[in-house]
Amino acid sequence: MSICGTLGRPIIIDIPACIHDGFVRFSNLQDVDTTYLFYVLQNAESAFNGMGQPGTQTNLNTGLVGGYRILIPGLTQQRRIAEILGTVDEVIEATEALIAKQQQVKAGLMHDLFTRGVTSTGALRPPPAEAPHLYQDSPLGPIPKEWAVESLGALAEIVSGVTLSAKTEVNGGIEVPYLRVANVQDGYLDLSEIKTVRVSLVQLEKLNLRAGDVLMNEGGDFDKLGRGTVWNEEISPCVHQNHVFRVRPHTDHLLSRYLAFWSQSTQGKKYFVVNSKQSTNLASINSTQLHRFPVALPRVDEQREIETRILAQTDITAAETAHLAKLRQEKQGLMQDLLTGRVPVSA
Repeated sequence: MSICGTLGRPIIIDIPACIHDGFVRFSNLQDVDTTYLFYVLQNAESAFNGMGQPGTQTNLNTGLVGGYRILIPGLTQQRRIAEILGTVDEVIEATEALIAKQQQVKAGLMHDLFTRGVTSTGALRPPPAEAPHLYQDSPLGPIPKEWAVESLGALAEIVSGVTLSAKTEVNGGIEVPYLRVANVQDGYLDLSEIKTVRVSLVQLEKLNLRAGDVLMNEGGDFDKLGRGTVWNEEISPCVHQNHVFRVRPHTDHLLSRYLAFWSQSTQGKKYFVVNSKQSTNLASINSTQLHRFPVALPRVDEQREIETRILAQTDITAAETAHLAKLRQEKQGLMQDLLTGRVPVSA
């Protein structure tokens, strides 16, 4: 059995295998439990990644690893520590599997809701193959007869944000927070780092975000392109960069969360992938393409029911994701305590 690490990330190999020269290998271990050493190296991963000169990539070599000092208790204690951390890992893996299953459930739910919808009695319509008389042909494929297909530009106001450049520097005005592409993630907002920009009062009036606005990125990873995120006035006032589109639905026809979920659906993803300008690992859409984005349009009350059902599943997944983050944090704390001897483990 041997342990290998690349860029500080250890793995255990318990079958015969050829080892690439980019790995550092530990084998023929004496007085050291393999699983214990795995957790020691896992705990040291950030330290290995921090080695090397600024601006250069660290190569994980025998000199770096060999000089790293670790605590080696007796074998019985090593195995007990490995057992404790292994139990935590089992819970983490089970939670990860549950989240993956819930994501599949959500994907299936969204497919059914965006192709079959919900009747006034709260039931899904039968599939088109079973009840073709309930459906009509459309550019999106079969949709319920009560639905329409409209372009997003006819259903919402779409605005690009402030352009950041020295030429557009505003004298006077007001300094306000603004959202970058990095802040608008796939279905959620990352507000851990917010930058500011100086804008005129006219710009602020035009670009200030309101609750219910849907934010869509102009560019990014092709699999995340155009995915909508609803703004709930988490920061006020706040504007957006020109690489982030603000979509303000006419709510008498289109609900914000319905639009956000529709943009995350199979149909939405397909439109953005097919119509985007793509380069290596990146893609972009322009305002014209976003205006033409086709939206399957039930009545507002049916949209609201679709929103409610997807939100319920989203909340379940979010709760498990938060639980997973807590487990990982607890594991990190345990590793610090157990692998440094801060908290002794009885043999």
